[in-house]
Amino acid sequence: MAYQAGGQWPAPRPVHESSEVQAYLQDYAVLVDAVSVPSFVVDHRWDVLTANSAFASLFRGVGPHPTAMPDDNFLRFVLFHPDAAAVLGDHESSWCLPMLAQLRTGLENHPQDHGLQAIRRDLAQDPIAEAAYRQGLPHWISAVGQEAVRHDGAVRPLIHPDPRRGATDCRIVDETPRTLQELGCTRLTLVLREVRRIAPAPRPRRPRRQAAHLTVVSTPEP
Repeated sequence: MAYQAGGQWPAPRPVHESSEVQAYLQDYAVLVDAVSVPSFVVDHRWDVLTANSAFASLFRGVGPHPTAMPDDNFLRFVLFHPDAAAVLGDHESSWCLPMLAQLRTGLENHPQDHGLQAIRRDLAQDPIAEAAYRQGLPHWISAVGQEAVRHDGAVRPLIHPDPRRGATDCRIVDETPRTLQELGCTRLTLVLREVRRIAPAPRPRRPRRQAAHLTVVSTPEP
């Protein structure tokens, strides 16, 4: 059985296609669960509609949170869950900034969406997160280019709870078929790398600077 998250499949627009599309979506959930690596489907606000058992295993060590569980809304999880950095390696630059870009794009395409607006309001409550959105995000996109914002093909670090994998990388693959695309949904699969990431050797003669919360955010001048 597919690992069902809290979301629901969106209702198809043409009434005469309703039963056929719903049957397709039910079968598609089974297909997602058959994949051995984490795979999940989200809508335009990043509500998780279905996810497989490998996705559940990846986040099995995540503690409870009222609004930011990974199988509820993935965007909220990345931005607000205190345990996100324990699973998503290089959390701020590799995951937070790309997801902030997704939030900005979502608000541009769906400016009246209440779910996205709520995420934006919650972001504004944290001065550091707000500075990252307003100042750090444009600076980061200017530095790395628009390609870094795209999910499909991106390679990002993970810390898998299974000690046989541990610190590794995943390639994000967008596997969205036309039917899901027409419903405003996206399927993402995290293809885990077999080779573990190796930390660079320390350089004692070059002391490292203490990292800030978000190094891409410029400190406002008084």
